[in-house]
Amino acid sequence: MPFPKTVPTTRFNMIPTEIKLRKTSRLLVVTFDDGDSFDYSFEYLRVHSPSAEVQGHSADQRTLQTGKENVAITAIEPIGNYAVRLVFDDGHDTGLFTWAYLRELGDNMSEYWQSYLDRLQAAGYARPKPD
Repeated sequence: MPFPKTVPTTRFNMIPTEIKLRKTSRLLVVTFDDGDSFDYSFEYLRVHSPSAEVQGHSADQRTLQTGKENVAITAIEPIGNYAVRLVFDDGHDTGLFTWAYLRELGDNMSEYWQSYLDRLQAAGYARPKPD
């Protein structure tokens, strides 16, 4: 059977057509090639970093991130044709945000954010409002 000439497009292999860093509003705006666009808060991206520091090497090693309400992204570094490394002003710069992971974070933003807030509350962390 011959290989297809193109890879079928799914929401997991879509690539961004535009990435905008909005420092004043603390948003990373990513538009994908299907036209969907997501406004990711810097805090949301920091607490959901794909790094081992945050995610651990298994689900039971995940580390709850606190005190990230006012974190900023200072740089975006392209990694090949598949990801970006986000550099945060708290020194965090590990973890590659692949296109598929960014899409997952966008598609599940409400659910993931609420889960994070629930984990903070369960840990007894009183989340201050961002500056």
